[in-house]
Amino acid sequence: MTAQDRINEYWTGRAPAYDAYQQRPERLDADRAAWSEIWEKTLPPAPLDVLDVGTGSGYVALTLAGLGHRVTGIDLSEGMLAEARRRPGPEFLLGDAVNPDFPEGSFDAIVGRYVAWTLRSPGEAVANWIRLLRPGGLVAMVDSTWFPDGLESAGFYDTEVQSLLPLAAAKSIDETALALANGGLEDVSVTPLTTIFELDNRYGVSPGHEVQMQFMVTGRRV
Repeated sequence: MTAQDRINEYWTGRAPAYDAYQQRPERLDADRAAWSEIWEKTLPPAPLDVLDVGTGSGYVALTLAGLGHRVTGIDLSEGMLAEARRRPGPEFLLGDAVNPDFPEGSFDAIVGRYVAWTLRSPGEAVANWIRLLRPGGLVAMVDSTWFPDGLESAGFYDTEVQSLLPLAAAKSIDETALALANGGLEDVSVTPLTTIFELDNRYGVSPGHEVQMQFMVTGRRV
């Protein structure tokens, strides 16, 4: 079993609980409104062809489909895809966020949420995303510095897997921005997501996490 196989197995085991947490009724309406506004401001007007890498249970893909985009979501966790496919709209496929299997120039935008920190070989991933983008296309990644003190005490993955994820223990979101820039994207920018921070303060965050600022990191193919 490869390190990526173990990552996939981990997220498949967590899929039902992860999706249930995303759909908490006390927060769901406020969450949907906030994320819809964030993505609407980040992406050009719909309809775009969008690839959601590491789609998980499909939250971002469904949000973007609701905004009128044509969305494909990919993930290597069969359990996460099973959760995503329970809801109509986007196409959900088995696929690798680092090396998506699509023809060159297939998409206007490539997006992801909570994916960058768990990417093996971020530079390779960004180079592959650029290949899939049309000229002027956008990469937009939501993430944070979830484990600046390392993953050992957080219960995520084994030691070998941890060693293969260069952004997992990032101490600044600038490390994620630098990975996008070094991968070949232009006009890389970082935007704090204050509305999500406020919701996290109001409703709390998942066990093992603390309330902290999340960011939208974007870059463009020339």
